[in-house]
Amino acid sequence: MKLRSISGSYNAGGDMAGTDWNPWRRLLALPNTSRTKTIVVAFLVSAICAVLVSGATVLLRPIQTANRAAEEQARIADLVQGIPGISALLEQAGGTLSTVVIDLERGRAAAGISTETLETTLSDQANWTALEAGSDLAGLGYRPNYAQVFLLRDSDTILLVLLPVTGQGYGGRIDAIVAVHGDMNTIAGIAITQHSETPGLGARIEDRSWQGSFPGTLIRDPGGQIRFNVARSTASTDYEVDGITGATRTGIGITNMMRFWLGPDGYGPLIEAIQRGQF
Repeated sequence: MKLRSISGSYNAGGDMAGTDWNPWRRLLALPNTSRTKTIVVAFLVSAICAVLVSGATVLLRPIQTANRAAEEQARIADLVQGIPGISALLEQAGGTLSTVVIDLERGRAAAGISTETLETTLSDQANWTALEAGSDLAGLGYRPNYAQVFLLRDSDTILLVLLPVTGQGYGGRIDAIVAVHGDMNTIAGIAITQHSETPGLGARIEDRSWQGSFPGTLIRDPGGQIRFNVARSTASTDYEVDGITGATRTGIGITNMMRFWLGPDGYGPLIEAIQRGQF
């Protein structure tokens, strides 16, 4: 009996020809110098890696979100605990803050948007508002239509409001959380959560000694005009906080950031609603 040969021959490019093997076995049988084998293997490795990376991103996203939330909550807790008399208020209120997603234009709780869905909501560019150059004090370009704030209540009375703010400093973006007393005109404290300012100069905004000049500072004058300001040196009015030597542009960035977010294009509608007892 004559046996049929299943061996094949290789063409000039190193590819195997004249076999009846299945495609996968034919690929594996090709020499490692084959261009076809190199291209196919590279493609398969890339595709597998892409699937693994995408899968890891999807699986780790809830963990990353939870970690960011925990870090933010820790910063908030540290800020609140550093405000004189707040510890006692926290104990009276059960030691927790309530979280609300605000519709910034209306100054009311956002309908149908929770803290869990806020990130997804803001991933849609339609939920951002373009700012005109004249009103964009914080240098943002766009402002989100919704923001997460934190409230400390005693029954129906709001004792403290924590407002996340952001703006452009000298070295880049500055993120902070500003605590305002229930009158919505007296600053209780500030926590800088992120910045890119110059070490030894603008970076001193994260020093507790500088942040210590914020408590008790007034935001608006009796006529309702925002007067908050970072002084060039030592604060001399009820509306000023101490400046930082050698970091004038950082101080200007903080001033503009605060004036924007505490004004009509930021939390202004919310501030007015709380002052009128409508929130």
